[in-house]
Amino acid sequence: MIYLDNSATTKPCPEAVEAMAKAMTENWGNPSALYNFGIDTARQLKAARHTVAAALGAEPDRVFFTSGGTEADNWAIFSTAKRYGKKNKHIITTAIEHHAILNCMKELENQGFEVTYLQPDENGTVTLDALKAALRKDTILVSCMMVNNEVGSVMPIQKMAKLTHKVCPDAIFHTDAVQGFLKVPFSAKTLGADLISISSHKVHGPKGVGALYIAPRLKSFPAFIHGGGQEGNFRSGTEGTPAIFSFAAACAAGSASFQEDIQKERELLAYLTEELSSLPGIRLNGTHEAPHILSIGIPGVPTQNSINILQDHGICVSAGSACAKGHRSHVLDAMKVAPEVTDGSFRVSLCRNTTKEELDCLIAVIREEILPRAR
Repeated sequence: MIYLDNSATTKPCPEAVEAMAKAMTENWGNPSALYNFGIDTARQLKAARHTVAAALGAEPDRVFFTSGGTEADNWAIFSTAKRYGKKNKHIITTAIEHHAILNCMKELENQGFEVTYLQPDENGTVTLDALKAALRKDTILVSCMMVNNEVGSVMPIQKMAKLTHKVCPDAIFHTDAVQGFLKVPFSAKTLGADLISISSHKVHGPKGVGALYIAPRLKSFPAFIHGGGQEGNFRSGTEGTPAIFSFAAACAAGSASFQEDIQKERELLAYLTEELSSLPGIRLNGTHEAPHILSIGIPGVPTQNSINILQDHGICVSAGSACAKGHRSHVLDAMKVAPEVTDGSFRVSLCRNTTKEELDCLIAVIREEILPRAR
């Protein structure tokens, strides 16, 4: 199998698998227990939090574990609305967010909030000028993804956060960094975002765990799950330590080779882009700024047909977001990509394990099996 759908999920690295197995067979105590077995697990939980925080460039006591990126996004959106919604009700997001954000916004609109959806340019980027024009005195939240999961555009998050806080000092700035964490360089401490969502299974960790960074200035941020007071009383419930310890191990491994990994991915993506650009009938959507995502359009060949042909050759790619199965790409539509290109587009996403030989196989199948069907 040639796996080229790493934006959907990644293969857990050996370090993550080992950490999870150990947590389930040796270190399986309840970290809230007051005897030594539980206290030892609590110490390991603290160490895991420090490891994830270090990879994120965050203060360890401001990183809170969740069940994944979707929960982190929901927490960020709904708790902000709860905190400020009685006073003001204007929210800004983008038209190309993940559905974990967009569907939260639909729910808030049903509750009487006003949501402004910023449109991207033809490259899939939401500009600083677009945000500036949308900010108002009653804006309580801006939520903008760091890296678009379909076309790989990278948003100017640091500048956006700075602008938001300048124009609306009390507003909260959130970024869904699920596709940016350990893919593009940033540090939570200097990024300027108040809330940052990340996910484990996008960085060679297990599914079912992620985290929300909550900036120090939001100490009174509303709790998301009530109960026994775990996770700083923000998200109660016994912590899923096997997944958390595994996530931390993946973060440690990814951090150690981060610069080397993204350089390799950039070189492979540049090679793939160059080879595909030389083939007639290929359209590359967006500017693919992130090192690991490329959106490929082949007008005349429906997306599912291309996916099926590639699958027959043992190659896994995606129609777009794996979390929006069956939906036409709202990202490409917002970018005003021609309908015939959108209907023939699929996403290739790389990781540190991807090889040039795998990309050569992809290129060969596209050239010999898919493109002839477009003629």
